[in-house]
Amino acid sequence: MSKKFIRMVAVAALTAAASLSAVAGDMNNMLGGALGGVAGAALGGAVGGSTGAVIGGAVGGGAGGAVTSNRRERTGAIIGGALGGGAGTAAGNAMGGRSGGLVGAALGGGAGSALGGNVSRSNSYADDYSRGYRSGKRHYKHRHYD
Repeated sequence: MSKKFIRMVAVAALTAAASLSAVAGDMNNMLGGALGGVAGAALGGAVGGSTGAVIGGAVGGGAGGAVTSNRRERTGAIIGGALGGGAGTAAGNAMGGRSGGLVGAALGGGAGSALGGNVSRSNSYADDYSRGYRSGKRHYKHRHYD
């Protein structure tokens, strides 16, 4: 093996290790959104047909994203899981009937929840940075009144 290839693999491994916590959070959101989307679509489809499946996929995807996300990711995971779960269910119903709707709910809810949580977390850190919370120290002005 060439040294260049080994160096590229080493850089990729270090990058992956550095982003492991973010990936773990995104995987949790994805799993929660997917399971919630499938469960919601199945329950909604049993109660209200294809329209109920779409609504159930949206509610389930949002709920699954909410359960598995942390405080910084929660809003984005809920919105992304709901939009993805509903859209995935609708597209899956159109292409593959009831079982296609369940697959679509899983894919859409999982992807939407992971993406929304990631965007929300990034925005939260960016807000902290712009407010001046980037250093661990608080700087207070000492006022002396005579």
